[in-house]
Amino acid sequence: MERTTLTEEYPAKLAEQLIANQIDVGLIPVAMIPRLKESYIIGEHCIGTEGEVASVALFSEVPMEQIETVILDYQSRTSVNLARILLKEYWKKEVVFEEATPDFREKIKGTTAAVVIGDRALEQISMSAYMYDLGAAWKAHTGLPFVFAAWVANKPLDEAFIDAFNKANAYGVSHLDEVLVGLNFPAYDLKKYYTENLSYPLTDEKRKGLALFLEKLKQL
Repeated sequence: MERTTLTEEYPAKLAEQLIANQIDVGLIPVAMIPRLKESYIIGEHCIGTEGEVASVALFSEVPMEQIETVILDYQSRTSVNLARILLKEYWKKEVVFEEATPDFREKIKGTTAAVVIGDRALEQISMSAYMYDLGAAWKAHTGLPFVFAAWVANKPLDEAFIDAFNKANAYGVSHLDEVLVGLNFPAYDLKKYYTENLSYPLTDEKRKGLALFLEKLKQL
């Protein structure tokens, strides 16, 4: 798209840039949306799940009823707040929360569990006795899909740009097989992850799930 300049950063950094008005649009964690003075969810795509997401989960060596402490992964504000909501409302658990250190996965022992995200979560699946998938738990709790990240603008954008932006995203999603060629990740089936665990259309149901999450976020 000739009208764009691409900036490659991790999602939380993009959110900071969006808040500082250094960029106009970013694929940002949805928990960051309330920090924007103005926010406009644009386009028809997101990073979401219709249920089991696999890469965002609570891992432990004991069943849920025995968990006493939960370490929160430092990489995702959205995921840790989702965990807080689900522990309170769905699992009805009172736990002690701890901030993660770089080696926090080694501390998943006894009654200490941890929220792990991304590649590390996909690796952790084969390492922990218990896995509680947060996407699946949200669906069971609310009946709605979950949106982890959305394309958000900090100002109104014209319809011509949004239309072109939608087409560009749709092209990328329709060519996932080409993206997967050459990727090697022994811990998990990446084709399953990108085509079954993740869901990209920003449907009305996903918008409802997102609105509900943002409402619950206010109550934490």
